[in-house]
Amino acid sequence: MTNILVTGGAGYIGSHACKALSKAGYTPVTYDNFCTGWRDAVKFGPCEEGDLSDRTKLDEVFARYQPAAVMHFAALSQVGESMRDPGIYWRNNVEGSLTLMEAAVEAECFDFVFSSTCATYGEQDNVVLDEGSAQFPINAYGASKRAIEEMLRDFEAAHGLRHVIFRYFNVAGADEEGEVGEFHQPETHLIPLMLDAIDGKRDALTIFGTDYDTPDGTCIRDYVHVMDLVDAHVLGVKWLEDGKGSRVFNLGTGSGFSVREVIEESRNVTNRTVPYNEGPRRAGDCTKLVSGSRRAELELGWQPERSTMKRMISDAWRWHQSGHYDR
Repeated sequence: MTNILVTGGAGYIGSHACKALSKAGYTPVTYDNFCTGWRDAVKFGPCEEGDLSDRTKLDEVFARYQPAAVMHFAALSQVGESMRDPGIYWRNNVEGSLTLMEAAVEAECFDFVFSSTCATYGEQDNVVLDEGSAQFPINAYGASKRAIEEMLRDFEAAHGLRHVIFRYFNVAGADEEGEVGEFHQPETHLIPLMLDAIDGKRDALTIFGTDYDTPDGTCIRDYVHVMDLVDAHVLGVKWLEDGKGSRVFNLGTGSGFSVREVIEESRNVTNRTVPYNEGPRRAGDCTKLVSGSRRAELELGWQPERSTMKRMISDAWRWHQSGHYDR
């Protein structure tokens, strides 16, 4: 079978992508330094432990597996942390990606699928963001992802590195079959934090900011089910296999949910009260980010069929109660 190198394959999205690749007939090769990933999540192909800064290790992995493509998820991704300590985001995300691209080109692996973010668009309220929207990131996380996109364009011009870039914002839910799910340490994502509060694993959820210019005062985000998201990444690999050109795709539903709306749906799904406190806004958070995905639907044939809030919370709740990872 065709090998695909998956950086960050032990993380939340990366592990789900490995499962989707395996089901599609590929062999995912996880490359992870396990600073945020989990060894228990590597179930669908071989694993190589290493850092993106280690060019020697990357060269060995490319030579051993001769992957047909790279699927690049490995990155630091906490907005608040990127505001406090931007240097580690430029060093880890940008320098690491540069080393990875150089190794791929040297190994003549010229197909590259990149996990970017709608955070590259910055603060643009009351619009549905499409692939042509201006990019004005307001934090180092978004800025680092935009820089990697620019590097990919330069590497294509100089070396022929074909790429598909996916921009998305909030990913939620879990594998319907329960083999992998969402788990971070520390946890920063809204839905698992909320489920922890419902289940008594933390005292309460904190709503960061209730004075946004939205109907209920809390910020609004577009949510995509993780399995819908990784299906798009597999379609991206096939897009490049078919010889199609480099392309940027947004992945979203075109609809947003406020924090309070997510809390209310969680109450409906779990039939439990959500304990929460109200706190100040976090630096770097936008009021509203909603990602249009018309291009992905028209050109890739992608449909976010699982991406209802009820389905995402239901799958996440089932995973949450499974006790797969030792908390």
